[in-house]
Amino acid sequence: MFNFIPNRLALIVLISACSIILISMGLRQTFGLFFDAFEKGLGVTRTEFGLAIGIQMLFWGFFAPIFGLLADKFGGNKAVFLGFLIFALGIFMLYSGPNTGIYFQLALGVLVGTALGATAIGVPVSEVGKHFPNETRTIATGVVTAAASIGYFLSPLLTKYSLVEFEWEQTLKYFMIFIVLGLAISIFLLPAKTAINSSQADRDQTFLSAIKEAFSHKGYVLLVLGFFVCGFQITLVGTHIPGYMQDRGMAGWSATIILALIGFFNIFGTLGMGYLGTKYKKKNLLSILYALRALSICVFIFSPPSMLNSIIFGITFGLLWLSTVPPTNGIVAQIFGTKYLSTLFGIVFLCHQFGAFAGAFLGGYFFDTYGSYDYAWYMAIALSILATIVHYPIDETRLVRVDNTL
Repeated sequence: MFNFIPNRLALIVLISACSIILISMGLRQTFGLFFDAFEKGLGVTRTEFGLAIGIQMLFWGFFAPIFGLLADKFGGNKAVFLGFLIFALGIFMLYSGPNTGIYFQLALGVLVGTALGATAIGVPVSEVGKHFPNETRTIATGVVTAAASIGYFLSPLLTKYSLVEFEWEQTLKYFMIFIVLGLAISIFLLPAKTAINSSQADRDQTFLSAIKEAFSHKGYVLLVLGFFVCGFQITLVGTHIPGYMQDRGMAGWSATIILALIGFFNIFGTLGMGYLGTKYKKKNLLSILYALRALSICVFIFSPPSMLNSIIFGITFGLLWLSTVPPTNGIVAQIFGTKYLSTLFGIVFLCHQFGAFAGAFLGGYFFDTYGSYDYAWYMAIALSILATIVHYPIDETRLVRVDNTL
């Protein structure tokens, strides 16, 4: 079907991962659209809503390496299946009650966040990476990440329509249908039969030695720090863009259009970055990407609010949205191999979620404290400049391990 697909198992896993991430990331992208309904229906303040999303991001991050280890040891299908069960529990609790106060934080924050640790980005992308050689890995992971973009594009439109026509409780019931579908699809996220491009020393490596090796590598540490910035920026936008547009007098469908455009153009961004990752150094692509993010945000917040400005931001930031994932995952696999790829990328993603927590919480906090999101946007620009700098020194050279059994 595609000449870069090595075998039938790789194709099955690729299709399964695309479907899983489309569902999980598509649903996750829409939570920002619920803030008005939760505010009116449950009495949730913006700070409380931002805190719940921030907790969600943290638990997503904390459980990404845990589910990554489960996937490395027992198979990605088992890890993702468990994740969707937890996802279903969180959504069921959110619409059926109790769903106020601490229970709101538990449902939307803890349970949904834990589920995302298995179902979103980390495990599906890394499991696909195990089936493809280094020469085509960024293309394969780019395809999976692009599937999230389809969810990003469709979910905000469908969710906004459902919220208007059927209100938030019924909308969450529809979410449950997609989660059950994800449960069935996760069964086909099968492990690779053999590790690709690995030596006996690679296959014999233990979990603890892999962790020690990674954190003794300067490039891995820089990659971890850089991914913090990605988390801060995309969660600030995904969570608070509806409130920001309302604050600028652009309420209604403007935020939905931005989120939908981000999802649509992210398809081209991730596929393009996946292809470029086979031609150029991935660390340089990441530096350029973060520099362009800073430019996109500056144009957006310093230009007069208008639908045209919103569309431009949706397109430009969409091209840069999840484009960080293929080169970041690719660098980890290229340096350390694929045996513990889900775990090591999960740890990188944990720092991403620390940034996501900061973006979600500080966006709401700055608004409630100062009546404006401006300080959060200024932080996003400064962090982009930092990320542009820290990715450049990364050494992508493959580590060669010595087989001590010889």
